[in-house]
Amino acid sequence: MVEWLVIPAGYLVGSVSSGIIVCKLMGFDDPREHGSQNPGATNVMRVGGKKAAGVTLFSDLLKGFLVVWVAKIVSDSSVIVMLSTLAVFLGNLFPVFFNFKGGKGVATGCGVLLGLSWGLGFVVALTWIIVLKVSKVSSLSALIAGFLTPIYAWFMVSEPEYIFIATVISLLSLWRHKANILRLIQGTED
Repeated sequence: MVEWLVIPAGYLVGSVSSGIIVCKLMGFDDPREHGSQNPGATNVMRVGGKKAAGVTLFSDLLKGFLVVWVAKIVSDSSVIVMLSTLAVFLGNLFPVFFNFKGGKGVATGCGVLLGLSWGLGFVVALTWIIVLKVSKVSSLSALIAGFLTPIYAWFMVSEPEYIFIATVISLLSLWRHKANILRLIQGTED
């Protein structure tokens, strides 16, 4: 029964919005009031620079990884792990502590993928980095990595539940990028 507690705990951990906290601690404005109005690492960089963005990126990645890692330790059930993965990710997108206005889930999504499968998380992160280096557009790199995630999972992960949750996370992240997709189509994405 105790193993089920990791699911609501995962949501609460996911609800800790790293970007907002990092900006507040470093004396910067709330990232939700500037740029894309998103508390993710890309917008934190606009508000507070590379150091603040790096701390945000690492923190978001770490919270996703840790929740999945703990879920795997406390439970042998892939269902518990899958629901914990979804919980931390939804907490990042819709944080209870910050009026349900969260990020797009890129770093936290990568963290949970690393927790589910090191190889899968690594390949998704590598895809994001390569596309970013070539295109210089963070949203495009997130979209391409997100689009490829279910394909990578299909070939790299043996548990059907993990393939399913990787696909769900990918679709949710792509949905959160709908404004970016529109700007990319219009040629106005920064």
